Amino acid sequence: MRRQVSATRMELLNQKKKLGLARRGHKLLKDKQDELLRVLQDLIKEVMQMRREVEDELIKAMKRFVLARAVTEPMYIEDAFMISTSTFSITESRRSVMNVKIPVYESEFEGLLTSYGFLNTSGEMDLALENLHAVFEKMIKLAEKERAIILLSEEMARTRRRVNALEFILIPDIEEAIKTIYMKLSEMERGNISRLMRIKDVIRK
Repeated sequence: MRRQVSATRMELLNQKKKLGLARRGHKLLKDKQDELLRVLQDLIKEVMQMRREVEDELIKAMKRFVLARAVTEPMYIEDAFMISTSTFSITESRRSVMNVKIPVYESEFEGLLTSYGFLNTSGEMDLALENLHAVFEKMIKLAEKERAIILLSEEMARTRRRVNALEFILIPDIEEAIKTIYMKLSEMERGNISRLMRIKDVIRK
């Protein structure tokens, strides 16, 4: 749909400036979109690898725990986890990636997981807890990177909408306005030339 624009040279100059700004903005957003895609692809590969490692280690820990339960009386297992001497905390900070605030999780663990007596529990229980403790840090980093993927994907969608709006709506609209102004100015110039020629003819007569 054609825009209603004034057919003046000043308006033509303004539209050309708008077109230049729109094209520069489009290029910057397109570059940002491409870089976001690259970062996302790298993150997804990293997360897939980390997820496989975490799942493998969790399976290993659960197998050890199942073995521990098989050779330990249920009452002793309940007693083993009744009292905990360990504490765990997570702090969150932020870092900027492509102007997107990405969370960074830092964990702090104090105390001992094996706060129970060793007389009535299996060594498999100790190994299971050690496996869980070792994988816990990876789980936190995995959560951090998965959250980053979500936030970057949302920014990617917003950037794509802006790129499309510029590429398929705003820039063609401005180009159409410039074309319309050129046509109207050309018509006015031809009209002026025709009038001048008539005036000359009248003067000659």
